[in-house]
Amino acid sequence: MNICALTMAHKDHWALSQWYRHYSRQLGAENLYVVSHGADPQVQEICPGVSVLTIPRDRLQGFDHWRGRMLNGFQQGLLELYDWVIRTDADELICVDPGRWGSLGQMMRAQEAPALFALGFNMFDFPPTDPVARGQSVFARRRDAVFTGHYSKAWAVRRPIGLRRHGLQLRPGRLAEFPFVMPRGVYLAHLKFADATALAEMTTVRHEVGNSKGPGTPGKAWQQASTEAKGKVADARAMPLLNWEAAEEQAWTELQSPVRDSATSVLRSKSLRFGHRTQLPDWFASL
Repeated sequence: MNICALTMAHKDHWALSQWYRHYSRQLGAENLYVVSHGADPQVQEICPGVSVLTIPRDRLQGFDHWRGRMLNGFQQGLLELYDWVIRTDADELICVDPGRWGSLGQMMRAQEAPALFALGFNMFDFPPTDPVARGQSVFARRRDAVFTGHYSKAWAVRRPIGLRRHGLQLRPGRLAEFPFVMPRGVYLAHLKFADATALAEMTTVRHEVGNSKGPGTPGKAWQQASTEAKGKVADARAMPLLNWEAAEEQAWTELQSPVRDSATSVLRSKSLRFGHRTQLPDWFASL
């Protein structure tokens, strides 16, 4: 079975290095595709052997919409060559529990659904420690996590189905009965808050973009990127600790009834917030 991974990046070099390390080990660098939003020679340096497509960064107006359409088009084209296309942001890694699955590829070979969701969690750097260097696994250095419905996203397709709003864009007639499949033991690790140094660097980038002049710039969350990031980290750190088994069971169970949004014809996970933090089990450190 042929599997590839696709992402898009702008300056998030630390996250991209984690994305490359993670997926090249499992799929081979030759099966990885990076869309670089703006010319950036560091992308190829960070990701040797991948296919890099550079697109111009001269228009942000309507960014989320045209970005989604463009990536859906690339994704559909790759399905002419691959059985499955994995598509995540550069700071999102799909991980499988070795107690349930031998590998990411083995898990995907076992699936009959046309698309897959994963149970998502945010990772945190409590308290801020030394940066995770390129080539090192973030999972060997960070343990704190909070499950989140918002990042329990659709992440892989084997049919020409678009991704939208963290879910699947479906024809209206298919929405009610389309299978919502979130295999047990499959996780989406969101790394935005996992390294304090990288977070500070990207917070500066987001603040600059959010407060730049011209149409189409991001909204309030980017304009106040530092305040937003500090609040998220503080809220998570204040949460009571719950062991992984209990936290995982609660989150997975409560997310098995998805949102079928008839207004947008999107199938997605509920955007639930969970009130506990947890710690990753030891097997993550081997990824």
